[in-house]
Amino acid sequence: MDLSLLESPLSDRAATPVPLIARRPADLVGSTPALWIEKPFAPPGRGFYAKLEGANPGGIKDRPGLHMVREARRRGELLPGAPVVESSSGTLGLGLVLAGLTYGHPVTVVTDPGMEPSMVRLLTALGAHVDQVAAPHADGGWQRARRERVAELLDRAPDAYCPDQYHNPDNRAAYRPLAAELVAQIGRIDVLVAAVGTGGHSAGVAAGLRESFPGLRLIGVDATGSTIFGQPARPRLMRGLGSSIHPSNVDYGAFSEVHWVGPAEAVWACRRLARLHYASGGWSVGAVALVAGWAARTYPAGTRIAAIFPDGPHRYLETVYNDAWCREHRLLGQEPPVEPDEIAEPDECEVTAWTRCGQVRDPLGRDVTTAGAR
Repeated sequence: MDLSLLESPLSDRAATPVPLIARRPADLVGSTPALWIEKPFAPPGRGFYAKLEGANPGGIKDRPGLHMVREARRRGELLPGAPVVESSSGTLGLGLVLAGLTYGHPVTVVTDPGMEPSMVRLLTALGAHVDQVAAPHADGGWQRARRERVAELLDRAPDAYCPDQYHNPDNRAAYRPLAAELVAQIGRIDVLVAAVGTGGHSAGVAAGLRESFPGLRLIGVDATGSTIFGQPARPRLMRGLGSSIHPSNVDYGAFSEVHWVGPAEAVWACRRLARLHYASGGWSVGAVALVAGWAARTYPAGTRIAAIFPDGPHRYLETVYNDAWCREHRLLGQEPPVEPDEIAEPDECEVTAWTRCGQVRDPLGRDVTTAGAR
């Protein structure tokens, strides 16, 4: 960016490109900016490019929300005007509400008490019906309880459609344009750092980038207490990454390594991003920034690292950015270590803080060839 533009009067900026006017909200999805990040995560010249998906109207899951609904309509699985019902901790709910508005479908978002009250109010204001389950499932936690509630609602409304973000391949496919945007913005990309929840954006973006850069290394970022990569499922404060089930959209063979990050470490990173870069977000953003900074410090100079920031900070003002809430959960005053702990196998021990593992496999036992061996 030409910094002189920031110091010039508005009249001198008339020749700079101006974005097109959108005719509908869905036209605002995509073409999100990328921001160079160094301090405090890496020394000068050794930073990473953050893809700011919070610049979409609702966040990164606007992309799959629109794509899954559009493809279901094309195949005839979703009839005109039929309801859409899905489980979500928040961000996909926003994407589905946008899709419902775009294509004319009422939307029910099934969630749990962990969804922030502000997000419940926002979804309701945007026209969604929010259905909140009361108790976690004994084995599958809140996610399984939500999915069972979705099944109940589908039984009551035979024409309703569930996108099933955890297992729908359209979720992955929705992120191929994001990969193309990264190539256009950054050029060569050697390392991609992405949070893992449903597995959609890590799989889709990595697959798209490997068409141009087959040697790309993918670093997955999970939450402590998540079962995705073989750790035991535990109650989690962090929303938007991690899972208590095993989504089939997770492409285990695509990962070179995985990092688990704890909530205190993510809070520290979120707040430092906000203070130093005027760009931050929620749990996934903090966790990804921490790991991307480590990669920037650790990989050889000249390595080009891209990191996906899935959302912005606004839905987390009463959690991540609320001092009283963070003190209540003992999340303040805990600066992360310079290096993560390391384990040789993903189920070697239960991890409770930032930890990395260079072995990635499907906990359900399906055969996986780790990308790090390429």
